Amino acid sequence: MRAFTNRTARKFALVGAVAATGLLLSACGTDDAMSGMDHSGTSAPATATATTPGAAAEAAAPGAFNDADVMFAQMMIPHHEQALEMAKLADGRAEDAEVKELVAAVERAQDPEIAKMRAWLKGWGKPESAGHGSGSGHGMSGMMSEQDMKDLAAAQGKDFDRTFAELMIAHHDGAVAMAKDEQKNGRNATAKKLADDVVRTQSEEIAALRKILDRL
Repeated sequence: MRAFTNRTARKFALVGAVAATGLLLSACGTDDAMSGMDHSGTSAPATATATTPGAAAEAAAPGAFNDADVMFAQMMIPHHEQALEMAKLADGRAEDAEVKELVAAVERAQDPEIAKMRAWLKGWGKPESAGHGSGSGHGMSGMMSEQDMKDLAAAQGKDFDRTFAELMIAHHDGAVAMAKDEQKNGRNATAKKLADDVVRTQSEEIAALRKILDRL
């Protein structure tokens, strides 16, 4: 009787161990499967969450902003665009080496600045253009007329160099005035930093253009 009892106990113990092992393996398999599902299902959103705030902050120019910041971007974009149009006209027309160097500097600086300001406005939820006319109190000073652009396009060689320098000085003067207004009235630190850059670089270019005119 005692032998039967021992054999029965060992049998039940073995069955119990097998069952426990099966349950453990089953549980592990389930955990692995769920773990795999979690990684595949959340890795992309996690990456998007990590990158989206930074991208949004950069686009919107992080920090508070006011109407002066918005106006600065809305007005400086077309102002820069016209400077780039003037610079493009130098190709095949400009003769002076320093004029050509200054043209290249304008293109290097102002094209990326346009992209920045467009990103700010998009991030701020503001339109790129607010219909600021040149006749308004906050108009874009220094903008060339259609005739100015035609005269520049018709010029060649030293005549182009002289005309370009005269027009770009006036154009830069207008940009500096708008940037100084942003320095005074703007609120957003990133926009004000760009205004600082515009005042510094374009004031330097104005000085260089005046020297060019003096010797042409």
